Amino acid sequence: MSEKRRSFDTKDLVSHIERITKERMAQEDVVSLSAFRAKQPEIQPYHLLIIEDDETVRKAMQRLFESEGYKVNAATDGSQLSEVMGEHPIDLIILDIGLPWINGYELAQLMKAHVDLKHIPLIFVSARTSREDMKKAFEVGADDFVKKPFQIDKIKKAVKTLLTLAHE
Repeated sequence: MSEKRRSFDTKDLVSHIERITKERMAQEDVVSLSAFRAKQPEIQPYHLLIIEDDETVRKAMQRLFESEGYKVNAATDGSQLSEVMGEHPIDLIILDIGLPWINGYELAQLMKAHVDLKHIPLIFVSARTSREDMKKAFEVGADDFVKKPFQIDKIKKAVKTLLTLAHE
Protein backbone atom coordinates (compact mmCIF):
# COMPACT_ATOMS: atom_id res chain seq x y z
CA MET A 1 0.00 0.00 0.00
CA SER A 2 1.59 3.25 -1.09
CA GLU A 3 1.39 6.44 0.90
CA LYS A 4 0.47 9.72 -0.76
CA ARG A 5 3.37 12.12 -0.89
CA ARG A 6 2.64 15.57 0.47
CA SER A 7 4.27 18.59 -1.04
CA PHE A 8 5.46 21.25 1.35
CA ASP A 9 5.89 24.96 0.80
CA THR A 10 9.42 25.63 2.01
CA LYS A 11 9.90 29.19 0.74
CA ASP A 12 9.64 30.71 4.22
CA LEU A 13 12.00 28.12 5.67
CA VAL A 14 14.57 28.65 2.94
CA SER A 15 14.30 32.41 3.31
CA HIS A 16 14.80 32.14 7.06
CA ILE A 17 17.86 29.90 6.63
CA GLU A 18 19.38 32.27 4.08
CA ARG A 19 18.82 35.24 6.40
CA ILE A 20 20.51 33.48 9.32
CA THR A 21 23.41 32.45 7.11
CA LYS A 22 23.91 36.02 5.87
CA GLU A 23 23.73 37.39 9.42
CA ARG A 24 26.35 34.94 10.61
CA MET A 25 28.59 35.61 7.62
CA ALA A 26 28.37 39.33 8.41
CA GLN A 27 29.68 38.62 11.92
CA GLU A 28 32.88 37.08 10.55
CA ASP A 29 35.94 39.31 10.33
CA VAL A 30 36.63 38.26 6.76
CA VAL A 31 34.06 36.86 4.38
CA SER A 32 34.77 35.87 0.83
CA LEU A 33 32.92 38.23 -1.53
CA SER A 34 32.04 35.34 -3.81
CA ALA A 35 30.58 33.39 -0.85
CA PHE A 36 28.47 36.40 0.14
CA ARG A 37 27.28 36.98 -3.43
CA ALA A 38 26.34 33.32 -3.72
CA LYS A 39 23.89 33.82 -0.84
CA GLN A 40 22.18 36.81 -2.47
CA PRO A 41 18.91 36.17 -4.28
CA GLU A 42 19.36 35.78 -8.00
CA ILE A 43 15.87 36.86 -8.93
CA GLN A 44 15.16 40.31 -10.25
CA PRO A 45 13.38 42.55 -7.76
CA TYR A 46 9.80 43.56 -8.35
CA HIS A 47 9.14 47.14 -9.44
CA LEU A 48 6.50 49.11 -7.57
CA LEU A 49 4.91 52.39 -8.55
CA ILE A 50 3.69 54.59 -5.70
CA ILE A 51 1.40 57.51 -6.57
CA GLU A 52 0.93 59.61 -3.45
CA ASP A 53 0.78 63.40 -3.14
CA ASP A 54 1.75 63.53 0.55
CA GLU A 55 5.55 63.68 0.51
CA THR A 56 5.97 62.19 3.98
CA VAL A 57 3.77 59.19 3.22
CA ARG A 58 5.28 58.72 -0.25
CA LYS A 59 8.86 58.75 1.04
CA ALA A 60 7.98 56.48 3.98
CA MET A 61 6.44 53.90 1.63
CA GLN A 62 9.37 54.22 -0.75
CA ARG A 63 11.90 53.58 2.05
CA LEU A 64 9.80 50.73 3.44
CA PHE A 65 9.62 48.85 0.15
CA GLU A 66 13.18 49.57 -0.91
CA SER A 67 14.34 48.11 2.42
CA GLU A 68 12.35 44.99 1.50
CA GLY A 69 14.31 44.67 -1.77
CA TYR A 70 11.78 46.18 -4.16
CA LYS A 71 12.63 48.77 -6.79
CA VAL A 72 10.35 51.76 -6.31
CA ASN A 73 9.30 54.55 -8.62
CA ALA A 74 7.26 57.32 -7.06
CA ALA A 75 5.05 60.10 -8.36
CA THR A 76 3.10 62.85 -6.65
CA ASP A 77 0.20 62.70 -9.12
CA GLY A 78 -0.89 61.44 -12.52
CA SER A 79 1.04 64.11 -14.40
CA GLN A 80 4.37 62.59 -13.28
CA LEU A 81 3.61 59.10 -14.58
CA SER A 82 5.39 59.58 -17.90
CA GLU A 83 8.57 60.46 -15.97
CA VAL A 84 8.57 57.34 -13.80
CA MET A 85 7.01 54.59 -15.90
CA GLY A 86 9.36 54.24 -18.82
CA GLU A 87 12.42 52.64 -17.25
CA HIS A 88 11.13 49.27 -16.05
CA PRO A 89 7.92 47.30 -16.29
CA ILE A 90 5.76 47.98 -13.26
CA ASP A 91 4.70 44.91 -11.25
CA LEU A 92 2.32 46.63 -8.80
CA ILE A 93 0.77 50.07 -8.28
CA ILE A 94 0.02 51.70 -4.93
CA LEU A 95 -2.37 54.60 -5.40
CA ASP A 96 -3.89 57.29 -3.17
CA ILE A 97 -7.45 58.45 -3.84
CA GLY A 98 -7.04 62.12 -2.94
CA LEU A 99 -4.66 63.29 -5.64
CA PRO A 100 -4.61 66.79 -7.13
CA TRP A 101 -5.99 67.47 -10.62
CA ILE A 102 -7.06 63.90 -11.36
CA ASN A 103 -8.16 61.79 -8.39
CA GLY A 104 -7.12 58.20 -7.77
CA TYR A 105 -10.42 56.77 -9.00
CA GLU A 106 -10.10 58.53 -12.35
CA LEU A 107 -6.45 57.57 -12.65
CA ALA A 108 -7.21 53.93 -11.84
CA GLN A 109 -9.94 53.87 -14.51
CA LEU A 110 -7.53 55.25 -17.09
CA MET A 111 -4.83 52.77 -16.16
CA LYS A 112 -7.23 49.79 -16.16
CA ALA A 113 -8.43 50.83 -19.62
CA HIS A 114 -4.85 50.93 -20.96
CA VAL A 115 -3.72 47.75 -22.72
CA ASP A 116 -0.28 47.70 -21.08
CA LEU A 117 -1.42 48.63 -17.56
CA LYS A 118 -4.74 46.85 -17.04
CA HIS A 119 -3.16 43.62 -15.81
CA ILE A 120 -1.02 45.31 -13.11
CA PRO A 121 -2.27 44.72 -9.55
CA LEU A 122 -3.50 47.90 -7.86
CA ILE A 123 -3.72 48.74 -4.17
CA PHE A 124 -5.51 51.86 -2.98
CA VAL A 125 -4.02 53.36 0.18
CA SER A 126 -6.28 56.09 1.49
CA ALA A 127 -7.73 57.84 4.50
CA ARG A 128 -11.05 57.90 2.66
CA THR A 129 -12.51 54.77 4.18
CA SER A 130 -16.26 55.09 3.90
CA ARG A 131 -18.13 52.13 2.48
CA GLU A 132 -18.82 54.15 -0.68
CA ASP A 133 -15.13 55.03 -1.14
CA MET A 134 -14.06 51.41 -0.75
CA LYS A 135 -16.82 50.19 -3.07
CA LYS A 136 -15.84 52.70 -5.74
CA ALA A 137 -12.15 51.72 -5.40
CA PHE A 138 -12.97 48.11 -6.24
CA GLU A 139 -15.35 49.15 -9.03
CA VAL A 140 -12.53 51.05 -10.79
CA GLY A 141 -10.12 48.12 -10.56
CA ALA A 142 -8.51 47.94 -7.11
CA ASP A 143 -7.25 44.54 -6.05
CA ASP A 144 -6.92 45.61 -2.41
CA PHE A 145 -7.59 48.60 -0.18
CA VAL A 146 -5.40 49.62 2.77
CA LYS A 147 -6.63 52.27 5.18
CA LYS A 148 -4.44 55.19 6.26
CA PRO A 149 -2.77 55.44 8.57
CA PHE A 150 -1.63 52.01 7.45
CA GLN A 151 0.00 49.30 9.49
CA ILE A 152 3.37 48.39 8.00
CA ASP A 153 2.74 44.65 8.23
CA LYS A 154 -0.64 45.00 6.54
CA ILE A 155 0.65 46.92 3.52
CA LYS A 156 3.68 44.63 3.16
CA LYS A 157 1.41 41.58 3.24
CA ALA A 158 -0.97 43.10 0.68
CA VAL A 159 1.91 43.83 -1.71
CA LYS A 160 3.51 40.41 -1.26
CA THR A 161 0.21 38.59 -1.73
CA LEU A 162 -0.74 40.42 -4.92
CA LEU A 163 2.74 40.01 -6.42
CA THR A 164 2.70 36.30 -5.63
CA LEU A 165 -0.72 35.87 -7.23
CA ALA A 166 0.24 37.92 -10.28
CA HIS A 167 3.46 36.00 -10.94
CA GLU A 168 2.41 32.40 -10.34
